[in-house]
Amino acid sequence: MTRPLPRGGILLLASIAGTAIANNYAVQPALVAVAAELGVPLSVIGLVPTAALAGCMTGFALLLPLADHLAPNRLVAVQLTALAAALTLAATAPGAAVLLAAYLLIGAAAGVAAQASNIAGRHAPPGRRGTGVATVSAGMSAGILLSRLAGGALTDILGWRRMLLAFGALALLGAIAAAALLPRERPAADRGYRAALMSLHPLPRQFPKLRRAVAVGGLWYFAFNVVWVALALALAGPPYSLEPTAIGLYSLAGLLGFGVLPLTGRLADRWTPATVIVTSMPAAAAGTALLATGLNNPPVTALGLALFDAGCFAAQAANLSGVIALDPHRSGSLTSVYLVLYFTAGALGTALAAPLLDTFGWRGTALTALTALLLAAALTLADRLAACGGWGRRTRPG
Repeated sequence: MTRPLPRGGILLLASIAGTAIANNYAVQPALVAVAAELGVPLSVIGLVPTAALAGCMTGFALLLPLADHLAPNRLVAVQLTALAAALTLAATAPGAAVLLAAYLLIGAAAGVAAQASNIAGRHAPPGRRGTGVATVSAGMSAGILLSRLAGGALTDILGWRRMLLAFGALALLGAIAAAALLPRERPAADRGYRAALMSLHPLPRQFPKLRRAVAVGGLWYFAFNVVWVALALALAGPPYSLEPTAIGLYSLAGLLGFGVLPLTGRLADRWTPATVIVTSMPAAAAGTALLATGLNNPPVTALGLALFDAGCFAAQAANLSGVIALDPHRSGSLTSVYLVLYFTAGALGTALAAPLLDTFGWRGTALTALTALLLAAALTLADRLAACGGWGRRTRPG
């Protein structure tokens, strides 16, 4: 029997997830200042976000399966301590090579945010798995959305090096809290870590529902990255020509996205993840349709982004809770496979955003994202109607 989290444990995991994942993005507003101080071209420092993403995907692949083998308090504390050390290395970097290497480590350690979701799902009380995962997802979403604003503000006040040290201090505080408050029992794994890594590749073949979760999740994450990257590019160019700060303010529209996540969790617990996904995708699609009308009306754009983010975030929280429910004792490995493939789809969306914008313009790009969202909804609905069990039934506690 897996011991439930202590009182306040879910909120602690949500805070850890948000402050950890923020480190992949907080430095972005400071990249020009970093390039100037280190005396290297901006094109070189522009590789920092790529290094963070590459490190994050590596962490998902190699570190997430550890959730099936190590006690949560030890696992999270060690990763947060490593994150603080990597941030210190970045803050003291004498040149671009060291900084890029540090961000590979930062990205890998920041993957502890996914560990937090996994722990919340595994140790949630009976019938509360969806709520736990959704609450941690809300913290992670808040960290992503607010990271650039916090990083930019701290850079203006302290400079980019001290900004990184401030985030490192937060990571250390999280490590201390995790070591003291998270469960201490080690999962009863039926195989070693090396065997678990070797077993990752067959998991999609063994779990058809994992394949479907990857397919539908990849579609909306592809759309998510297409919209947000293309939006920044479109607003920066004529006829809008907005400054980076003004463009960054549009991210605040996404606050609705994590605001609906607690409700998402309760619905996933009461009904099924598939039910939440089928109802979330039309909301995201409606937001994308509003965005496709153009960017000339900021309130309409903000409303479109709010609906779009709310739908995508709600669907992701429900999808992840369903992945964990496939086999809670192997949830670390299952989540590892899911997130690696999920982020791969997102990286494809990031790479295609600029070419789509150049070829089809903003409206065509938004309609491409809308098509992906509608396809995700259609696949989920068809699967739910065809299946008599699994996610098509009311979720059982556990």
